Amino acid sequence: MITPPTDMAAFLERITAEYDGLSRQLKVIGRHVEAHRDHLGLDGIQTVAEQCGVQPSAVVRFAKHFGFSGFTEMQRLFRQGLSQQIAPGRAYNLRVRDVIEAGSASLEPAQIAHEFLHGSIAGMQELQQALDEAAFGRAVELLAETQAIWIAGSRRSFPVAAYLDYALQHTDKRIGLFSGLGSMQEGQIRSLRAGDVLIAISFMPYAEETVQVAQQAAQRGAKLIAITDSRMSPLAREAEATLIVQDSATFGFRALTATMGLAQSLFVALAYRLELSYRPTTLVGARSGEAPS
Repeated sequence: MITPPTDMAAFLERITAEYDGLSRQLKVIGRHVEAHRDHLGLDGIQTVAEQCGVQPSAVVRFAKHFGFSGFTEMQRLFRQGLSQQIAPGRAYNLRVRDVIEAGSASLEPAQIAHEFLHGSIAGMQELQQALDEAAFGRAVELLAETQAIWIAGSRRSFPVAAYLDYALQHTDKRIGLFSGLGSMQEGQIRSLRAGDVLIAISFMPYAEETVQVAQQAAQRGAKLIAITDSRMSPLAREAEATLIVQDSATFGFRALTATMGLAQSLFVALAYRLELSYRPTTLVGARSGEAPS
């Protein structure tokens, strides 16, 4: 008999540890459980199955795989400690659903702006509640101890990578950005050395070029910090510190607010750790060792 986990944290650890050995359907459900753990105490089995694109029997099979008698017992784990306060992201999703069902064609531009801003605020609130403080502290230590920091982020993640490249230039460390310009990342990777740190940023469905850079960096002895959306992400498998962030989506468009906030927090914490001084940027340009304005 398989003993079911007794709390949500232990359950997520079990899912992560066994993820590679799960079937395709069970992997989908596992990712859904992690990403929507604030909702699972309220959603019925039919809702979970529809959101995962599977039959309810697959959800039951998933629960039994981890030792539960069925969906109801698994759901009870997520209802423990559930109070009157519903996760901000759920409240936001319900509000958007109501707006769409009321007729999105009638939305005014300002209404759309307010919906995006509400979603961004909800994403930031969830990040603040769910931030893994130990992993964040480990990431800051890795950055403080290395002499060279590399950053990789493609497509939607590229603005976050570009910001980190800009911010980290204000330290006295060597900084490199895998921009993918001209498909030159294969050449860039040769400059990476054991002991360097790579910050890799990617979210489902995960940019292939970012995953490849992370894997090659790990093979060369670099230490990886992953900014991603799941402990089951291919980046998390290689990482010494994994920072999980779930940005909201409005009308099919994903925000970057929470991810950018996490990246900025990472730099500010590093600047504090390194005791960087602050001076406003002048027309001549920022001097080495100054924090950015």
